[in-house]
Amino acid sequence: MSKSNETPPAAEGKKSKKGLVIIILIAIIAICTGAGGAWYFMQISGDGESETEKPKSKAKPTTFIDLDIFTVNLQPEENNQYLQVGLTVKARETEVVQEMAKQMPLIRNRILMLLSSKKAADLSSIAGKQQLSQQISDEIRQSIDSEDLQEDVREVLFTSFVIQ
Repeated sequence: MSKSNETPPAAEGKKSKKGLVIIILIAIIAICTGAGGAWYFMQISGDGESETEKPKSKAKPTTFIDLDIFTVNLQPEENNQYLQVGLTVKARETEVVQEMAKQMPLIRNRILMLLSSKKAADLSSIAGKQQLSQQISDEIRQSIDSEDLQEDVREVLFTSFVIQ
């Protein structure tokens, strides 16, 4: 009786090979399913990013406009002092560059008058420089005829600043 319950060695090898093949197939299917799911979710998140990028591409490009160096006498305090400052205007539209080129004599005049009305003590602190930057921005905006372009003048940056 004990001989009839035993399976021949060849049959055991076939069963173990079938089990191994089934396990390998299940593992391959699981890996493919995981890779497919990962690809799908990457595509979904990729679409969401491109939609958020579209408004950025519609945003107006930033343009930097370098102005010639300004050298002015400051209001006298203890002794005569002068200010030499380099400016760059940050704007959002290229049309601002064209409009500023048309109005450059007026812009330079307004900035020169503003700078020459200052005292060295007013400009020595960070807050004084920030206030001056804002005032120069306002002067440039007032020089531009188009109200739409006035809003495109973002800020004035100092590229050099010397008080002597």
